Amino acid sequence: MSRLVVRQVASVINRPNKQRLVLKGLGLGRIGKVVEVDDTPSFRGMIKQVIHLVQVEEKQS
Repeated sequence: MSRLVVRQVASVINRPNKQRLVLKGLGLGRIGKVVEVDDTPSFRGMIKQVIHLVQVEEKQS
């Protein structure tokens, strides 16, 4: 299964609570933090909700 590398690039200040919770669910919480998640439809949906706050790359295996 392929993986996605997700980096938070924007702050959650003045963002709706729902977006804060999505970032927390992804394992993010501060600018510059990087996590690696599975490339599944559920994670893709979460990323889509906060795409303006994160940078996404596919991990090369």
